[in-house]
Amino acid sequence: MRNLRKLTIAAAGTALVLGATACGPQGTTNGSPQQPAAQTAAPAADGSSGTDAYGIGKGNGNGNGNGAGKGSVAAGTASGPLAVRDDVELGPLVADAAGFTLYRFDKDTADPSSSACAGDCAKTWPPVPASATEPGGVDAARTGSVKRADGTEQLTIAGWPVYRFAKDTAPGQTNGQGVGGTWFAVTPDGGKAGVKESAKEEAGPLPALSLTDDAKLGKIIRDGKGRTLYRFTKDTAWPMKSECEGACLEKWRPAKLVDLDDVEGIDPKKLIPYTRSDGTKQLTIDCWPLYWFTGDKTPGDTNGQGVGGTWFAVTANGKLAK
Repeated sequence: MRNLRKLTIAAAGTALVLGATACGPQGTTNGSPQQPAAQTAAPAADGSSGTDAYGIGKGNGNGNGNGAGKGSVAAGTASGPLAVRDDVELGPLVADAAGFTLYRFDKDTADPSSSACAGDCAKTWPPVPASATEPGGVDAARTGSVKRADGTEQLTIAGWPVYRFAKDTAPGQTNGQGVGGTWFAVTPDGGKAGVKESAKEEAGPLPALSLTDDAKLGKIIRDGKGRTLYRFTKDTAWPMKSECEGACLEKWRPAKLVDLDDVEGIDPKKLIPYTRSDGTKQLTIDCWPLYWFTGDKTPGDTNGQGVGGTWFAVTANGKLAK
């Protein structure tokens, strides 16, 4: 049995009053509107300049996670049957008739099938035409199509729209794997190649918020999907304020509010809602806004730790894990 406090974060009125009392008025300093801090890019924790303070790759184009960039070359899809290739690093994945790797995009949806890649994104990630392919090595029952905004039919596998990557210039390449934390080679069953499925726990699903014992960082906070939660050192707790806006949110997603009856190992009194500039609610701990990182590909990953020298996993008391 979990020893959980009977309190729901949905009691917004009470919680928000508590937030104002415990964390200070949002967006003000000494009664005056707080000016956003300058969001100057900081060097990565490892000293490289490949990402900015938000962990957004400078070499991946427009920073919106689609990997589109200047100089991308249009890539066609070979007509004919699909093939299944056993990649040494990624395992089974789907390729077109010419051996080029096919990909799926996390921002798409499979049920219903829908593509979120258009415009410049579709130049770098050309949609695979459904009319140009045959199931081949993929179960025909898993293949289908979705109508795009321009009226063309795009191939789907298990409902997921499928693409080529313009920077794969030879058969067998997988340069698109993991781009933006949202693009992955597609498996014959529509899954993400090289990404392990989360293990089912004997005790059932994870609590909405709990602790996991990381080998390097100790006990850190994770959400109900097993994702590590982080703090941004440019944020402030007094007044409670998030400095992650715009492009930052492509990589660092605000943690959603949770049912405090479903929290384990963390004092529910420390969990207070924060109202963002767009009116949405974000979970905080000890008045610090919490986020998850799109670069964490499997439950338990801590790829966001130390990014830009500004992002860190969080302990049960809201402190930075280092």
